[in-house]
Amino acid sequence: MPDPGRQNEKLVIDFIGGAVGFRFRAGEGRGQPLARAVGFKGSVVPSIVDATAGMGRDAFFLASLGASVTLIERSSEVHAALAEAMVRAAAHSEDLAVITGRMTLIHGDSRLLLPELAPEVVLVDPMHPERTKSALVKKQMRDLRDIVGADPDARELMAVALASATRRVVLKWPLRAAPIDGLRKPSHQILGKTTRYDVFVTGT
Repeated sequence: MPDPGRQNEKLVIDFIGGAVGFRFRAGEGRGQPLARAVGFKGSVVPSIVDATAGMGRDAFFLASLGASVTLIERSSEVHAALAEAMVRAAAHSEDLAVITGRMTLIHGDSRLLLPELAPEVVLVDPMHPERTKSALVKKQMRDLRDIVGADPDARELMAVALASATRRVVLKWPLRAAPIDGLRKPSHQILGKTTRYDVFVTGT
């Protein structure tokens, strides 16, 4: 449930500085686990729908690699913060304007939109199970959780994504967390330091 105690606070998303800006300036590339999971390989540049846009970090990273990324966000507050962040980034530099130019932001429910979009690749990053040590969760992510709450419909979203994606669905999930109940076994997994990417191939 959203936290009423932070109603007067405004979520700010930054694609220029901070972790996102560092990731861009550091030149992280196609060898990263997320890029491999969504299907970057050789000259292949996938078209991606980020069905749970959230802070937009993954979408920005994938767009920086050349992918066209559609971000879907159902929270009006988070959607507004994303829109503002994209405008600021585009105004900041030509390089960032090129990246945000590959990003299309939609306000809505992915469960309803995915069948209409018929995406090539779908990235699903539901709100993860809370860690036992709250200090491990950065403040910005705690703020996001306060706004959007939990994602009890993650399995339903995955079912829609699997039925809609023409090539693959990628579920971003904590490395050691239990699988989502009722979800079929992934085609393969790509492991990061704290995150795993469960890849479900849906077509060639």
